[in-house]
Amino acid sequence: MPEKGYVQVYTGNGKGKTTAALGLSLRAVCSGKKVYVGQFIKGMAYSEMKAPSLLEGITIEQYGRDCFIKNDPTEEDVLIAKKGLDTAREIIRNKTYDVVVLDELNVALYYKLVSIDKVLDLIAAKPASTELIITGRYAPAELLEVADLVTEMKEVKHYYQQGVKARKGIEN
Repeated sequence: MPEKGYVQVYTGNGKGKTTAALGLSLRAVCSGKKVYVGQFIKGMAYSEMKAPSLLEGITIEQYGRDCFIKNDPTEEDVLIAKKGLDTAREIIRNKTYDVVVLDELNVALYYKLVSIDKVLDLIAAKPASTELIITGRYAPAELLEVADLVTEMKEVKHYYQQGVKARKGIEN
């Protein structure tokens, strides 16, 4: 009998949500599991995009434009996020991957790019053996309620406040 997969949520205003999910992904791949990472609202060339060419068993796809959402999302932002959620639903239904990471999905929910009802439906349809990790600030209460594990990253101090920009291989 396959082991039980849980729903994990990494949220909060501190650094480390995506990093934690990618660390879990590395651990899973190194133990022979297949991992899918769908990055919402991201379309830029983050360093982890090289992982599939370096590690067998991990797939990473982005569902965002190559810029940040500054004010109101565009129609294109909504369409790309919906495509990402549809892809995730199909991947989960097909049981192709042992671990599914939906990176920054909470931010996509916050900007109303996707609906919480569709995310809750996706979670309800998750096979018992699939581990599902959802990251991003602003996790809604409905998601926290159904999650098996919730970790809140709290910013206490950050070098960005000293003017340090994102560094390749550390923050991007």
